[in-house]
Amino acid sequence: MKKILVTGCNGQLGRALRREYGEHSGNDVEFINTDVVSGDGVSALDITDIDAVMKMVRERKPQILINCAAHTNVDACERQWDSAYKINAIGARNLSIASSETGAKLIHVSTDYVFAGDGTSPYTEFDEPAPVSAYGKTKLEGEKFVRDFAQRYFIFRTAWLYGDGKNFVRTMLGLAEKHETVNVVDNQLGTPTSAAELARVIRYFEPTENYGTYHATCEGDTNWAEFTEAIFRLAGKRTQVNHVTSDEYAKMNPASAKRPAYSILDNYMMRLTSDYRMADWQKALEEYMRETGN
Repeated sequence: MKKILVTGCNGQLGRALRREYGEHSGNDVEFINTDVVSGDGVSALDITDIDAVMKMVRERKPQILINCAAHTNVDACERQWDSAYKINAIGARNLSIASSETGAKLIHVSTDYVFAGDGTSPYTEFDEPAPVSAYGKTKLEGEKFVRDFAQRYFIFRTAWLYGDGKNFVRTMLGLAEKHETVNVVDNQLGTPTSAAELARVIRYFEPTENYGTYHATCEGDTNWAEFTEAIFRLAGKRTQVNHVTSDEYAKMNPASAKRPAYSILDNYMMRLTSDYRMADWQKALEEYMRETGN
């Protein structure tokens, strides 16, 4: 039986992974679910504690480590650099060291925020990272640690992720219940990606030895305002979307972290090294809305 240790198991991707493997692997996979707080079949694991990580991995002996844990509050990362660095970078380092000692594969999830966001064409895996926020900088450091310390690893960079949990889709639907009009940025470009689609990518690549860094976003691209309009259309909401620029939105809702204006990733390595293709973002959104009953 294959043992898979998942960090951040209660997050959107962690939940999607359990569902994906549960639907397709049956009793052939044992999940070791971990998060910062234990309970309901979840073991507590602080990935910033190297001793705790080594003890868990040595005792449970997983063949696969999937790191879904991250400090993802972009604005809070600006105020909490040490915490963000410990979780996003040191945590990745600790898991990498543990994976190397035990021979386990490591699957690490990263982000489009490792890039400056000032591009004009989709970023490939070979474009030079240049993060402009604390979140992006600490996630990039995590990637570096994985490459330095892990022997068999996959790094999957994704973007605009939504799934079972707090996310942009739910936030917009909540606003639609209270407002006739919402202001949404229309000059930030990217690709909404469902946690279910990312979980499928991970399950596809995990058994292989096709190691390396991959971009893993749904196909196509849009902006936040158009994404919101698609959400409202599928949910049958009549709420109007008022398109605003990033500067206009910042004046109305001051934020401490700079958001990338251009976050479109090209799944170049996936396309070159496999036959796997991710779903179009609109199809993935339709599936999510249907399955969540929205």
